[in-house]
Formats: sequence, C-alpha cells, structure tokens
Amino acid sequence: MILSDRDIRKCLNAGTIRIDPPLSAGQIGACSVDLTLSNEFWRFRKKVKKIDLATAKHDEVLELVRADSITLKPGEMILGKTRERITLPADMCGRLDGRSRYARFGIAIHVSSSVVQAGSDNRQVLEIVNLSPASITLHAGLRVCQVLFMRISSPAEKPYAKFGDIARKQ
Repeated sequence: MILSDRDIRKCLNAGTIRIDPPLSAGQIGACSVDLTLSNEFWRFRKKVKKIDLATAKHDEVLELVRADSITLKPGEMILGKTRERITLPADMCGRLDGRSRYARFGIAIHVSSSVVQAGSDNRQVLEIVNLSPASITLHAGLRVCQVLFMRISSPAEKPYAKFGDIARKQ
C-alpha cells in the first residue's frame, strides 16, 4: 500500500519515517515526497575508456565533484546524491522516480535501482542522464526526484545494510 500525504505526515511526526534535513513547505505531494539534489556529483574520469563490471571499482572509474551546479552534455551520465537522508523501518520501503517536468526536457533523473530498501538509512544515489540534444545544467537544491513510501506485508528479516560504494559515503 502506497502512503498518502496524510500517512506520510503521520509517519514523519511519529518518527517512523525520518528525513533529514527536515522537509520544506510543499515537498510533500499527494502520495510522494520531493527530494532535492545535493552538491555532490560523480563524473566518469576522462581516462576511462572501458569498464569491466566484474572488476571495476567506483573510485577508479568515477571522480567526486562538489559544485553548486553541473552541466551535462548530450548523452552524458553522472551520479548525484539527494540532500535528504531517509531512514525507514524494517516494514516500509520506498520507490524513487524522476519528476516529469525534467523528463520533458530530456533528463532521466533516476535510471535504475529505484527501490529504497526496508531499513535504509542513507541519502539516495541518482543515476542522471541527459537524453536531450542540448547541454543541461543542474543545480544543488533542485527538486529532482520523488519518493513514494509503501508498507510491506511483514518486517524484512534482513533490513538493508550499507555496502562499500557511493551510497555509503555520507
């Protein structure tokens, strides 16, 4: 069951769902919460010409860029991170989606791995791709995606654990 705006507010007030920093006015929609882009981005290193997924390490392929804005060329992909840290209980999960207003300009805000696992306690890493024929500039603080919250049928036996990748680097 997807939570409504009323349910989301109840969960936030009760501390069942925690979002830090606290949400600003208007971030809660009818059944989702808008999340904002931080100033942390990961761009492919220029020297990378081939990636072997069996052995590739993020730090070898990507470089961290901290900036208030970043421009993507047509066809370029970067990783971004939400400013908000989401903490969920073991009986709740989320789903990330891009916002249609940016999709209409050719930006895919979240390409894959849209599940926010039960028990998560992190900021969300976003795969951002420019599918338009023009360069597009993103800014820190932009409401780039939304998260829907759902109750699951029973608490997860193995709530989400952090792994040694970009999602873990807070």
